[in-house]
Amino acid sequence: MYSLILAGGSGSRLWPLSRELYPKQLLNLNMEQSLLQSTFQRLACFTPSENIISITNAKHVSNVKYQLQDMCKKPIVLAEPIGKNTAPAIAVATKYIKTVSKENDPVILVVPSDHLIKNLAAFKTTVMRGEKLAKEGYIVTFGIQPSYPETGYGYINVENEKLLDGFKVKQFVEKPDAVTAQKYIDEGSYYWNSGIFMFKVSTFLNELQNTNKEIFDNLNNFDFSKSIEIPYVQFNKMPSISVDYAVMEKSNKIALVKLESDWNDLGSRQAIYDVSEKDSNGNVFVGNILDEGSKNSFAYSSSKLVSTIGLEDTVVVETEDAILVCKTDNTQDVKLIYERLKKINDDTHKVHKTVYRPWGFYTVISSGNGYLTKKIHVNPHQKLSLQSHNHRAEHWVVALGVATVRKGDETLTLQVGQSVDIAVGEKHSLQNLSDNDVEIIELQQGSILLEEDIIRYEDMYGRV
Repeated sequence: MYSLILAGGSGSRLWPLSRELYPKQLLNLNMEQSLLQSTFQRLACFTPSENIISITNAKHVSNVKYQLQDMCKKPIVLAEPIGKNTAPAIAVATKYIKTVSKENDPVILVVPSDHLIKNLAAFKTTVMRGEKLAKEGYIVTFGIQPSYPETGYGYINVENEKLLDGFKVKQFVEKPDAVTAQKYIDEGSYYWNSGIFMFKVSTFLNELQNTNKEIFDNLNNFDFSKSIEIPYVQFNKMPSISVDYAVMEKSNKIALVKLESDWNDLGSRQAIYDVSEKDSNGNVFVGNILDEGSKNSFAYSSSKLVSTIGLEDTVVVETEDAILVCKTDNTQDVKLIYERLKKINDDTHKVHKTVYRPWGFYTVISSGNGYLTKKIHVNPHQKLSLQSHNHRAEHWVVALGVATVRKGDETLTLQVGQSVDIAVGEKHSLQNLSDNDVEIIELQQGSILLEEDIIRYEDMYGRV
C-alpha cells in the first residue's frame, strides 16, 4: 500500500495561529507533534515510510520536508507550483506513484494532513477493511457516524445494502444548515465526509477518465521517470476543482466504510476546544494566561501575558502581531477576517513575524519605508542557501556565536559585534559551523523588500 498526505491548504479558520505561509498542518497546537507529523506517524504504522508521499504547495515544501525529516530520513514531497485544489493534486500524485511503484496496480490511501486520530489500532483496522473494497475496484471513502448536527462538514448518504465491510454510496451532499443536518442524523443513513479515501491506481485513473477528461488528458504531460518535479506550465493547465466534484460525486463505483476510530478535523477553534483538556469551569488555556471567573472559553497566548476576566463562551488568541477575540459561536467566521486581510494586501494573513526555515528561523523586528530589520537564528551546523537579491542590500551584525559568511569570493569568520555589508546582486551565504546557536541582526534596505526576492544558487535543502 501507498499513502498520500494532502499537505496544502491555508487553514484560514485558524487565523492568526495559521497563516498562508505557515498553515495549520505545520502547527503543533499544544501537542508534541505537528498535525503533519502525527499524520505521517499514523500512516507509518501500516505503510513503509518510503511509500508515504506528501504533496503540498511549493511555498510550503521546505517546512514540510523539515518537519518530516524527524520521521523519515528521505521524505518524498511533491511540490505543486500553483494551487489547483485536490483533484489535480491527487491525479498527479497517482501518476507519480504509478511510475515509481514496483507493484503493477498498487492501492493508495489518501489522507488530509490536519486530522487528529488517537486510536491508531482502530484506524488501522478500518483501513484494512477499506482495502478489501479498494481491491474489488471501488473508490472507498471513510465516513464518520454523526454525533450531532454539524453544519461545517459535508455529508455522504449510503444505500442500505452492504458491500463487504461497507456500503454503496448513494449521494454526496454539501454542508447543510442546522435543520437539514438534524434531518440527516434522524434518517440514519448519512455520514460525515472525512476526506479520507483509497483506491487502486487503475480504478482512480479509469474513473477520472470517465468523469473529468480534462485532468486525465493533462496527465500525459507529466513524466516522473527521471524527476520528481511538477512543471508549472503543465500543471497550470489543470482545472481548479476538488476531487469530490471531479470524481466522487460523478462515479458509480464509490463505497463507504465507517471509520471506527476517533476522528477530529481540527479546522476550527471549536474543534481544538473539543479535544483539549478543560479546567473545572470548562476553559481551555494555552500559554501565559491569567484568568478570573471565566467559563467555557478558549484563550491562547504565544508570547505575552493575556489576562481574562468573567468571559463566557469566548475565544481569545494572541500572537506576536495579531489578536483575535470572538464568541465561540462565531469561530467559523474567522475566515472572513482572513479574506479581508488578503484583499487589502495585509501580510498578517500571510506570514508570522517569526518564520521557520530548515536552517532555523527569523523574526521580523521592525519595518518601514525602505527598510526591514530581522533577527536570524541559525541552528548548529546549518547553512542558508548561497543567494543574491535584485532589489535590496543587507547589513549583518553578529549578535550571538561565530558566523561564517560567504561574500562573493571571500569567506569571513565573524565574532559577536562584527558586521558585514552585502550589496545588491552580490552572492552571499550564512553558515553556522559550530555546536552552538548563531544569531545575527539583519538590516535590509531597498525599494522592494520581499521574501520572494531571492535567487538561490546552492542549497543543502534542495530549494534551488
